[in-house]
Amino acid sequence: MPYKEHEISKMYYTMGEVSAMFDVNQSLLRFYEKEFDILQPKKNKKGNRYFTPEDIENLKIIFHLIRDKGYTINGAKDHMKNNMGESKDQQRVLHALENLKKFLLEVRDQL
Repeated sequence: MPYKEHEISKMYYTMGEVSAMFDVNQSLLRFYEKEFDILQPKKNKKGNRYFTPEDIENLKIIFHLIRDKGYTINGAKDHMKNNMGESKDQQRVLHALENLKKFLLEVRDQL
């Protein structure tokens, strides 16, 4: 059986890492933290925010709803309250499809 590489993930991501990951300003992340109750980054004594992988997944859902689907902030809040399980499933499918596309592009480039 071939060796399967495991993706190394961090327990916490800093505000700078998350803002670079989503290519947004840190102020937008702070705004979304206030608006969406589901975002609860940990804060240390200095007030630095540390996002968990679960927070990152929730941010992916929020950005998908607002950027891609065109929801308003209130619309995204309502959608997440009523359809959170469905939203997480859709996000998992999108992530799997992105990984598949990346893999297929790598195979094409090697041919």
